[in-house]
Amino acid sequence: MRRLLTVAFLLVAPLAFAADALPEKASTRSTLDWPCWRGPLGTGVAEPNQKPPLSWSASENVVWKAPIPGRGHGSPIVVGDRVLLQTAEAEPEQQSVLCFDRKTGKELWKTVVHQGGLVKKGNNNSSMSSSTPCWDGERVLVNFLNKEAIYTTAINLSGDQLWQVKVADYAVHQGFAASPMVYDDLVLVTADSDIGGVIAGLDRQSGKQVWSEPRPKEDNYTSPIVLHIAGKDQLLVSGCKLVSSFNPKSGKKFWEVEGSTVECVTTIVTDGERIFVSGGYPRQHVQAIFADGSGKTAWESKLQVYVPSMIVKDGYLYGIQDRIG
Repeated sequence: MRRLLTVAFLLVAPLAFAADALPEKASTRSTLDWPCWRGPLGTGVAEPNQKPPLSWSASENVVWKAPIPGRGHGSPIVVGDRVLLQTAEAEPEQQSVLCFDRKTGKELWKTVVHQGGLVKKGNNNSSMSSSTPCWDGERVLVNFLNKEAIYTTAINLSGDQLWQVKVADYAVHQGFAASPMVYDDLVLVTADSDIGGVIAGLDRQSGKQVWSEPRPKEDNYTSPIVLHIAGKDQLLVSGCKLVSSFNPKSGKKFWEVEGSTVECVTTIVTDGERIFVSGGYPRQHVQAIFADGSGKTAWESKLQVYVPSMIVKDGYLYGIQDRIG
């Protein structure tokens, strides 16, 4: 299956927003940092009072440019005066983390995480570096698919590798895209594939596995997210025909409901009462589910929001419909 992303229209659905939708334990990091996939709280929404440029081009509002070797579909993260991202180079067959000076764009260091082992199959539109790094306040945490397995690696801000662990074996269908998430003393990782996946909590300091739970034998690409809903922090994952909620500290399952399609890419969002999931293969859908464990669906649409993750802001759910071709 070949996936082509086309912006068709903006889906805007009105919502009632609850103030406790965000995790209780937010970091005290700078509001100018963007430390992980979809930002400080995993919502894709920047902190208030930011002043981003409203227009840009190849020259307008560009402070600096820096060449990036190889190919990657992850996002850069911003930590203090550093900008970090992952990349994969077909030649010399390396998967690396790059660090740049935030003000000048000067490359500060490059750490090769994997030499060799690139899996040369899957969707041609995918890459061997489709995850986004995560900063936990002391170390950069990255996921890579290498040698048909998923590895999580910790690197300090000087570029030194601290630890590396194999999370799970992985059968490649489209590729791999799940980004790690930090929660308390853990880094949370998902690795879904048709040979059987896992969701796991690793100790951030050592990489030691604290807990691990099996996942269905299905191909899936979503990143884990922890949201504070129904009075507790819930680790939420969609895909594999399920929407699942876990205790992020122990991996114990809070609840699970059927309804999601098999292959999902987007990260779950919430308004504090309902969670919103979407998928595009084989079934197209956007779905609102009450996150109290009742399994009740608030509403469902047949719109296809396959790859771009949605955003909840000021009482509305925003999503971009994409197409498969």
